[in-house]
Amino acid sequence: MPNDAETNPRTEHCAVRRHALFDFGGPLLLTPFELNAAAEAAFGLAPGSLPRGPFDPDSDPRWKAWQAEEITERDYWSARAAPLGLDIAGYMRAFFEPSGDHLIRAEMAAIVSEVQAAGKRAGLLTNDLSAFHGPEWREPISVLKLFDPLVDLSLTGHLKPHPMAYRTAIDAMGVAPSEIVFIDDQRYNVAAAVEAGLIGVWFDPADAAGSIGRFRTALHG
Repeated sequence: MPNDAETNPRTEHCAVRRHALFDFGGPLLLTPFELNAAAEAAFGLAPGSLPRGPFDPDSDPRWKAWQAEEITERDYWSARAAPLGLDIAGYMRAFFEPSGDHLIRAEMAAIVSEVQAAGKRAGLLTNDLSAFHGPEWREPISVLKLFDPLVDLSLTGHLKPHPMAYRTAIDAMGVAPSEIVFIDDQRYNVAAAVEAGLIGVWFDPADAAGSIGRFRTALHG
């Protein structure tokens, strides 16, 4: 993928040179797939019942359809929730409640602070923060209080990968797109960000450490 950074651990302790724009679910917030055990218990399902998405793609054809853009993310989660008589928000509660910083990747939250300490902007660009999680849930998540700007596209009418989603974020960041490193766990969102002029890094939940390394390399490069 164009502008996708390569891992270089030597850059980890160098100065941050670029601004950061984060997707929330995946790069920062643990994926539902990583929280299956809690949801299975809440739903009264046998362990291992729920699909594992990127951690076992061949067993989850609907997830593969989502990655191929044959269905949307919301289509995917709606189909998962429907057999239980739930909407997406109700379904997500089984994975993400109780709320708190235990749901956040500490290494990624630390990068938010590092970027800001270097005098750079750390923004959030998310499709579904309000759609999936209410304000009471968001309040205990410390990192959400750090972002400037916080662009919640569920309130704007344009979701990633629509070009206007990135234009909204670039305008809110107030810097040139070539100075912004964007990280997202969906390849098509990263590709669209690169088209908009940003530096794109794909976050692979199945390789979180490698993804964080690539992100650091791009920020320090």
